[in-house]
Amino acid sequence: MMLLPAAFVMTALPVSALAQPAAAEIRSLDVRTDGDLEPGSRLSFRAVATPRGKAVVRVRGIRERIALREVSPGVYVGRYTIKRGEVVQDDREVRVMLRLGNRTTAADYTLAEVMAAPPVANVPPPVVVPPPVALRIERFGVTPIERIEPGAELRFALDGAPGGSVMIDLPGVANDVALREVRPGHYEGGYTLRRADNLNPSRPIVATLRVGERVVTANLGVPLVQPQADNRPPQVVNITPREGEAVPSGPPIQISASFEDRGGTGVDPATVRVLLSGRNVTPEAQVTPTSFSFRASLQPGRYTVDVTARDRAGNAVRRDWSFDVGAAVPVNVPLQILNHGNNGVVEGGSTVVQGRTAPFATVQAKVDSSSQVPGGFSVAQHVYSQTLQADSNGNFSFTFSPRFTIPGTRYDVSLVATKAGVTSDARLTLHQR
Repeated sequence: MMLLPAAFVMTALPVSALAQPAAAEIRSLDVRTDGDLEPGSRLSFRAVATPRGKAVVRVRGIRERIALREVSPGVYVGRYTIKRGEVVQDDREVRVMLRLGNRTTAADYTLAEVMAAPPVANVPPPVVVPPPVALRIERFGVTPIERIEPGAELRFALDGAPGGSVMIDLPGVANDVALREVRPGHYEGGYTLRRADNLNPSRPIVATLRVGERVVTANLGVPLVQPQADNRPPQVVNITPREGEAVPSGPPIQISASFEDRGGTGVDPATVRVLLSGRNVTPEAQVTPTSFSFRASLQPGRYTVDVTARDRAGNAVRRDWSFDVGAAVPVNVPLQILNHGNNGVVEGGSTVVQGRTAPFATVQAKVDSSSQVPGGFSVAQHVYSQTLQADSNGNFSFTFSPRFTIPGTRYDVSLVATKAGVTSDARLTLHQR
């Protein structure tokens, strides 16, 4: 007798389990885009269907399913950014699938009909209740960056209703950026750009504030990129002929240089002025924001080039140099070793050789060694070989370090200086202590 109530309950449960849920129904679908149907454009979906279900959207041309979330009873929304390689056109099929318990239903549309008008005839659009006036975004700002590049940090701040959650949608960045409420109604957060990001500052950056079931959005109204003030002057580089260079007379000689203004506003061509030995040759030169060039047949002698320019921020630059043409080239190229005498003794390890020759001359330096090892054998090795250029005073230096330091090793140093086709040489013998 005591088991009878339990038996009654056990027989009643299957009867209640036979009750079927309400039929799943998809009433409408609305699709919007922030631009053309091309990679980087964002699609926004809004479906009205039976509440408390799970809804997804499939678009022909897009590889993955787009999940929708229920933001209010029966209203499902979602977003998707078209990826590279995905082809979406307005005649492509769109399928909405809704799962409610163990029941599933689907509705098919084309993008053209759901983007232009409600897809289901004779069905009135759902009544959307606007969010309360109290839910609003007072301010949405960012600390501007100098340029969009990997490693740059974006710092966002938003003021609005307290107790909510804030997400920032960056066009070209896969994941949304979450802001944290640091004090009531004030949200802050940041994002560091990665190499894989393709941030497009020309598209809107949208902040979404959600408090419970209420949602409000705002577009970023300040520039994301704001270059810093240009207070650095440009530079004149890659000069031709080089400082102190000797060039042959006869054929036309090209005189040129490049303008370098890293991160600046660039050189204003109208401010470029080129003087050749005091004569203004700017009208005869080809001038661009990045360089100038000028060709002329010059008589033998020494010439000076004086270049002045300004960038678009007003920063000035000046550079002058000289070169020789033909007979003005010195016929004598001296070559002198300053810090070692012939047959001198060195301690081993690293040895420095200092010398002097004609200004800006080219110096070919070579060092070979020979050592006696037990058994009467001689071991030779090539120690150093390098082409150097003397400075404006003719000074040069180099350091050689043998692989093996054996007492008694002999080092043969050979130097050849060249300028304007004139050469001179010097030799030096050193011994390992």
